[in-house]
Amino acid sequence: MAQAADAARTVILTVDDDPGVSRAVARDLRRRYGESYRIVRAESGESALDALKELKLRGDLVAVILADYRMPQMNGIEFLEQALDVYPGARRVLLTAYADTNAAIDAINVVDLDHYLLKPWDPPEEKLYPVLDDLLEAWRCSDFRPVPSTKVVGHRWSARSSDVREFLARNQVPYRWYSADEPEGRRLLAAAGQDGQRLPLVVTPDGTPLVEPEAPELAARVGLATTPAADFYDLVVIGGGPAGLGAAVYGASEGLRTVLVERSATGGQAGQSSRIENYLGFPDGVSGGQLTERARRQAAKFGAEILTAREVTGLEVNGAARTVRFSDGSAVAAHSVILATGVSYRQLNAPGATELTGCGVFYGSALTEAASCQGHDVYIVGGANSAGQAAMYLARGAKSVTLLVRGSSLTASMSHYLIQQIGEAPNISVRSGTVVEAAHGSEHLEQLTLRDVETGRSELVDAQWMFVFIGAAPRTDWLDGTVLRDEHGFILAGPDLTPDGRPPADWELDRPPYHLETNIPGVFVAGDARAESAKRVASAVGEGAMAVMLVHRYLEQS
Repeated sequence: MAQAADAARTVILTVDDDPGVSRAVARDLRRRYGESYRIVRAESGESALDALKELKLRGDLVAVILADYRMPQMNGIEFLEQALDVYPGARRVLLTAYADTNAAIDAINVVDLDHYLLKPWDPPEEKLYPVLDDLLEAWRCSDFRPVPSTKVVGHRWSARSSDVREFLARNQVPYRWYSADEPEGRRLLAAAGQDGQRLPLVVTPDGTPLVEPEAPELAARVGLATTPAADFYDLVVIGGGPAGLGAAVYGASEGLRTVLVERSATGGQAGQSSRIENYLGFPDGVSGGQLTERARRQAAKFGAEILTAREVTGLEVNGAARTVRFSDGSAVAAHSVILATGVSYRQLNAPGATELTGCGVFYGSALTEAASCQGHDVYIVGGANSAGQAAMYLARGAKSVTLLVRGSSLTASMSHYLIQQIGEAPNISVRSGTVVEAAHGSEHLEQLTLRDVETGRSELVDAQWMFVFIGAAPRTDWLDGTVLRDEHGFILAGPDLTPDGRPPADWELDRPPYHLETNIPGVFVAGDARAESAKRVASAVGEGAMAVMLVHRYLEQS
């Protein structure tokens, strides 16, 4: 039998455009689950999405979504794809006729379908309830089990408030946002004994108020793992982007005691992408958040530990052990290490940009701010895929989106499919040969000074939103003096360490370094931090898997 939800009544949503079928599904669901779950039904994909968004705003939980495949305007697969963005943890079921089973099988890749049911499902005791019982049990045991919501009280134009919201969102921590100027926000501040001068205020699910919390404290208070369970592992993976997550999945699934250490949130730059359309196996695209969450769940399923908000500051060789040191002075050791630290966006070197960061100026997608851009003019600085993906996403609601590109065109740095999409979008324009000379504003961004790189002519434009995607700086400064890097800070490995056929001067083994191995035996690199890497999600995942294979080879010979 269905078990009672842990908190407020959780929703099972069903959508079918046939009123008779819709009522029948809801009737059967209420008969079995009505005492423990709230059954919500809709008769179109659009109305079901509206219902999901309303539930999300109220902080309600959705455990299972059942959608009919054959619906006009928006079929069941299209609906479930959009529903993923609202409730990624809800279990997804497609209702199909026998003739549509091929479409249902295809939906497994598109929307990560959990099950498909053939109509009619009579008797429900045999064909419906056992499936739903299993899906509800899986949902209750997942990271999306019912939990009280975290509350964040802040100011719209507060850099620290923006950072906290982004941190929680990227770590899949449900939260509710309250402006400090609104009645509920003022009530929460008063209850916490605060006057609103120090923001944000975070109220954890157990009611603990945190004022201007730093990431490690916030992570620990909202239930994210921050402390390793052991002192020694087979493998430490540093960095939780696609390369690090790939390494964690393959390392843990192949029996290595694996811990992944991430400084902020899993996913890296890819995790901030609104849509990745050229990743193998997802013909209709997938958001970076969805891909990241699936990979994180997969790694955890195989037993990998994932630590969040842990800053790594040092790497030491202690005999056969490789010791990783954290900023708080603690450490963890392992037989092997994979460096998957990725890259960060370079800072915009323009007067005013630093002061307005988080107050209209953002680095990366900052998807938590997208809703606030509705009806506004948005500027995006950069010409690579990440900038193009952000432009397409923000163009859904923005009045206009302007891409500012230093080069003469997008062709040198952006994938062809994105250039085509941008060209077809009516509210996206591209200004090539243009740079930002200055950002202006008091409490938030108000104007930009743009300069034409050929003529030198400057222009002042009104702007409240600017998202910056310029270049990549490797996060490897902490490796200085330990691991060899090139002049740009990218890590050298394998053949790049032996350009003349001889290993590095301090190499002590009889063999040359393996392909992804650094100048320290047993320490490997994968993904964007590696010199001459491809800077693509698929190649990063592949390098993470390859690095694990080389770890096994290293361990066998040690």
